[in-house]
Amino acid sequence: MHRILEQVCAIAERERTKWLPEVTPRQLEQDGAVFYMNSQNGTEFDWYVNDRLPSFMVFYNDKANLGAVKLHLNRNGTVSVYLYGEQGARLQKQETLPAEYTEEELLGLAVQLRQAADDQRRWDADIRLLAADGAVPEAEAIQQFLSHGESYAAMRQRRMLLAQNAIVSRKILDEGWKVGYMERTETDRDGDSGWFFASGTEEPGYLDDYHHLALVPVGIVWQQFDPDIFRYLDSPAGTRLMRVSEDRFEPDQPDREICAVRR
Repeated sequence: MHRILEQVCAIAERERTKWLPEVTPRQLEQDGAVFYMNSQNGTEFDWYVNDRLPSFMVFYNDKANLGAVKLHLNRNGTVSVYLYGEQGARLQKQETLPAEYTEEELLGLAVQLRQAADDQRRWDADIRLLAADGAVPEAEAIQQFLSHGESYAAMRQRRMLLAQNAIVSRKILDEGWKVGYMERTETDRDGDSGWFFASGTEEPGYLDDYHHLALVPVGIVWQQFDPDIFRYLDSPAGTRLMRVSEDRFEPDQPDREICAVRR
């Protein structure tokens, strides 16, 4: 088995024993086997978009079959570990640990896992069954993997945008209104998307009070408050849009009334 995969198994067992001491191997699927969870998007997607490999998971061996341990091998040389108690129903511990691998070594493993899992259409497999050893992949295979990075650039940009903050009216956050007006401005501040979201129901002077505004990640606004905005989020700075129907926005027109919609 590849040295890094051995490290994954050791970390999973060590942290489970430490934080979930009541959970025995017999309570886990295949006595605590570690599974490579590549079926959602695949190895290349997570490498280029999320800066890590797909998740490694240990599952409870019961009807629900929820996760007990999840690990992310990150390109920055760390391992993110999530431990779930109560048969997987509660996140009990989350920690980030230093890892004993370089990004170059992790790239080699990524290439091997793509070949052994994705290319063979083997999804969510026990890592003991994947032919990933410690040998360095052929230069041609590495170059082919690297050549695919550009095709994920737009998705990576979208992921970064969703993690950035937007200024959001509390009419949206607290009163159940969806976005009625959205505007994007130029910004050079780290973590700032440039987006501003209002409901269109704000009375004069409402937005002048900072207590009526909040910084919220763009992805949270989209996922929790208004899925209608998703198709417009990549719009450039200078964009001003108003809602004109239940699910559609058009360029802002000052003489046109915003369509105000509740969630």
